[in-house]
Amino acid sequence: MAGTTIVGEPTIARTDAAVPAERLQRDVTRVLELVYGGAVAIIPLDVAYAIIGHRPQAIRSIFDAKQRSYEKPSGMFGNWRMSRDIHLLPDEKHDMVRAIIEEERLPFSVVAPFRQDHPIFANVDPFVLESSTKAGTLDMLLNAGIFHDEVARQSCERLAPIFGSSANTSMKGSKYRLEDVEEQVRAAAAIEVDYGLSKYANDEGRSSTIIDFRDFTVVRVGVCFDRLQAAFKTRFGVTLKQQG
Repeated sequence: MAGTTIVGEPTIARTDAAVPAERLQRDVTRVLELVYGGAVAIIPLDVAYAIIGHRPQAIRSIFDAKQRSYEKPSGMFGNWRMSRDIHLLPDEKHDMVRAIIEEERLPFSVVAPFRQDHPIFANVDPFVLESSTKAGTLDMLLNAGIFHDEVARQSCERLAPIFGSSANTSMKGSKYRLEDVEEQVRAAAAIEVDYGLSKYANDEGRSSTIIDFRDFTVVRVGVCFDRLQAAFKTRFGVTLKQQG
C-alpha cells in the first residue's frame, strides 16, 4: 500500500469543488516537500488522477509501476506563463494557448520545442529531463484543475519542475477516483491526495488531449476534445489533425 493519504476535511467530493486556498496550498506544499526529497505522489486532477515525481529514482519507480515504455515520456505540470517562457513558439501560438486556458477554460497539453537552457531546468537531473522530453519537444499539461494549477505555481516559484503521467497501469485507461488506481501503482507512492471524483471522468478512460503545436497534430484525443476542436476552428481557423 501507499504511504500517507490526505483527504478532505470534510471529504471533498469532486476535484472541481471549492477548497479553501490555505488548505489547497498546505496540501500541495506537503506533497512537494516529499516529492522534492525523492518520493512519488498520487494527486487529483480534473482530467484524472496523476502520479508525479522530480528525482531520478521517483521517475524510474513511476515507469516501473505503470509498466510504461520510456518511448512515452512524462509530461511537465505547467501554466500559461510557464509555457510562454519555456516553449519555443511564435507569439500567435502563445496567444492561442492563453485563450484556450483563460477564455475557453479547457484542459489540454502542449507539445512544442522548448528552452533547454531555461533556469527551471538548471537543477533537473539529465535522466529526468531525457525521460520527460522527446525529439527536442516538451509536453506541458495546462489548466487541469485547482490541484494541478497550485502544483504548477509552487514548482515554478521554486524553479523545480514536476513531471508525471496518469496514475494507472499503461494502456489500462485513466482513473478518476483514488481507490480505482491499481494497487501496484499506488504502492509506488509515498503520499496520496484524495479529492474525490475527477471533473472530467468518462467511460472511455481518457485523460488530457495532447496537441503538438508545431503543426496542430493531435498526439492523443482526450477529454473535452470536441470542444477544443471547435474552439481552434472557430477562434483561430485551425483544424486539429488527428493521427491515422
